Amino acid sequence: MSRVRIVGGHWRSRLIDVAHVPGLRPTPDRVRETLFNWLGQDLTGMTCLDLFGGTGILGFEAASRGADRVVIVESDARAHAALRQSVTALNATQVEVIRGDALRFVQTATERFDVVFLDPPYHKGWLERLEPWLDRLLKPDGWLYAEAETAIGGLAGLSTIKAGHAGLVHFHLLQGEQE
Repeated sequence: MSRVRIVGGHWRSRLIDVAHVPGLRPTPDRVRETLFNWLGQDLTGMTCLDLFGGTGILGFEAASRGADRVVIVESDARAHAALRQSVTALNATQVEVIRGDALRFVQTATERFDVVFLDPPYHKGWLERLEPWLDRLLKPDGWLYAEAETAIGGLAGLSTIKAGHAGLVHFHLLQGEQE
């Protein structure tokens, strides 16, 4: 089992275990630092969804920065078990780990979130499949963070506010029109 480091907040520098699952790629430290600079380091009072949990690092980073509630969805049994171990090791009572399919989750979700993290497996069309359902997940002023193999201009009626890339990772922060 490998490990990944939380880069900021209450659990800064803590390591969490990562299951050996084919295709699992933790969001690089530098990208996470950029993302949380964009969002603001303090997520106190926010609810967050990490829809393709994998390592769970985006959800744990949000919880480390004060998010009141973080839901992490993961379909792989090994990755799900590692996520649950990390919740226990960190005593992360604000983090709920759900074993399930991302598309089924968004189709049945009743809760709306301040921040939704999408870091799906590449080259499988996940963003396109999820797009019709994403508006059900976000609060009106919510943020959508998406990683992809290519740059994206918008998604589900949201506009890309900030974007960057590191290596093969294109990362985007999207939000709806503000009134």
